[in-house]
Amino acid sequence: MLKGLIGKKIGMTQIFDEQGVAYPVTIIEAGPCYVTQVRTTEKEGYSAVQLGFAEVHPKRLTGGQLGHLKVKEIPALRYLREFRAKEHGLNVGDKVTVDTAFTLGERVDVMGVSKGKGFAGVIKRHHFNGMNATHGTSDRERAPGSNGSGTTPGRVYKGARRAGHMGVDRVTTQNLKIVMLDVERNLLGINGAVPGPKGGLILIKESRKQ
Repeated sequence: MLKGLIGKKIGMTQIFDEQGVAYPVTIIEAGPCYVTQVRTTEKEGYSAVQLGFAEVHPKRLTGGQLGHLKVKEIPALRYLREFRAKEHGLNVGDKVTVDTAFTLGERVDVMGVSKGKGFAGVIKRHHFNGMNATHGTSDRERAPGSNGSGTTPGRVYKGARRAGHMGVDRVTTQNLKIVMLDVERNLLGINGAVPGPKGGLILIKESRKQ
């Protein structure tokens, strides 16, 4: 079966085990997802399943998007994402839910888009140490300092760590444990924090570091 789902981050809470130890848990509304396309090695050169998530009014989609979903009378879906899978046993129009994709105690990788922090300096963005707060340093405590070279090459190399836009990057948190499954409400409880704000789009896959 396919080990993948699209979901929406609801927020964080905590749960307690039998010994009374509290664990931080992220609640994700995962699915239900519809299989919107199946890619095969013979036709596309690789094996994958395209899933759709979050039903919307058809007017929210373009004509091409609606035509893509009308093959098996799939409802209008806002998000389409692809998951690589060799043996999945799925066909276009099938529904994938939390209980069919994952089991309690399974390890997963969670992908999301990190929160935007705006324009940030090098201390916040790249964890620079900063300079001395005394011994002649008056207003440069949080400055990056020099990161260029001398005569050769006489410039700053591309990719140098400087101040700039922080966040809104695709981030993957690996090897998180599923500690809660609510099939009726399509909820997943994952031990630990996952990238992104509340309401952010989340992709859940089988862990690569089992």
